[in-house]
Amino acid sequence: MKIAVLKEMTPGERRVSATPETVKKFIGLGATMAVEAGAGETASIADQAYRDAGATVGDRAATLAGADIIFGVQGPDPDSLSGAKPGAWLAAGLNPFGDRARVDGYAAAGIEALAMEFMPRITRAQSMDILSSQSNLSGYKAVLDAAGEYGRAFPMMMTAAGTVSAARVFVMGVGVAGLQAIATARRLGAQVSATDVRSATKEQIQSLGAKPIFVENVKGIEGEGSGGYATEMSEDYQKAQAELVSSHIAKQDIVITTALIPGRPAPRLISDAQIASMRPGSVIVDLAVESGGNVEGAVAGEVVERHGVKIVGHRNVASRLAADASALFSRNLFNFLSAFWDKEKGGPVLDAEIGDAVRLTQGGKVVNARLLG
Repeated sequence: MKIAVLKEMTPGERRVSATPETVKKFIGLGATMAVEAGAGETASIADQAYRDAGATVGDRAATLAGADIIFGVQGPDPDSLSGAKPGAWLAAGLNPFGDRARVDGYAAAGIEALAMEFMPRITRAQSMDILSSQSNLSGYKAVLDAAGEYGRAFPMMMTAAGTVSAARVFVMGVGVAGLQAIATARRLGAQVSATDVRSATKEQIQSLGAKPIFVENVKGIEGEGSGGYATEMSEDYQKAQAELVSSHIAKQDIVITTALIPGRPAPRLISDAQIASMRPGSVIVDLAVESGGNVEGAVAGEVVERHGVKIVGHRNVASRLAADASALFSRNLFNFLSAFWDKEKGGPVLDAEIGDAVRLTQGGKVVNARLLG
């Protein structure tokens, strides 16, 4: 069983899909590991570290030659996978909804594509979930990015020259990224509040020492979709939420938005009028900017200013913490395949619950129900 670890070709992608730690673990299972030269450079991992762990290091052609399983962080171009065995698995973040043409390309190339972001939100798959591991780092980094753009201190400071007030931070969307953003902002000494369409998150917000900001007594505000994801809300809820947020956001120094709906454009949470209500020097970080953005006027890959407010729209935020993000991503991949490793067959054998959830293509066809419906 040969596993190939590819160097990422997507501009700005600094992560790598295997580390020397997981290379050793796969070899311990009986796999042969091949790493493309330079794959770990941007994550501060030298080629020699992979060699020391027991992998071979070579060019892309040598890495892919005879590969049974291919690892990537983001999905490689199907044309770049020549040399892999027919039916080889590709395990990576494949953006199935946003790049359907690429998925069709994997089917045409005879690749069995496994989308790691389709990992079901079930207890036994938590350690395999790349969305959670990467979102956790994104939430942390969002607060640091906000602090870097904000021209004032975060904690309250009492000095001989007077008192510096604590920054007021408002987190919109309390999933994994939002919870980490709350925790990080609290550690930095900010006064934190948060909101979410899922009423069940209120206790989570309070447990982190933040103030929950919720619409009350409006139908359709549970917001709990399948797998713990949020769903779109009723018109009544959206109207009530807009009114509540408008009054609250005007008093905030920093707002961090994290709301995403799988397979849909990111919901609009902050309008231009709401931005105008904030005081000059305030900062908004839009973690959903690559999916259309939660904030009106946010630009992917840029920090822009509207009405004196900075709107931060960095792409691929987890990749900006490449070493830690790579370590977590690679462990997700190891936890995934090792859970199904069959010693007699010398490789993983997926079950239906998880296998059918992540498998996009098989036998030259697109087979995932979420892409066929």
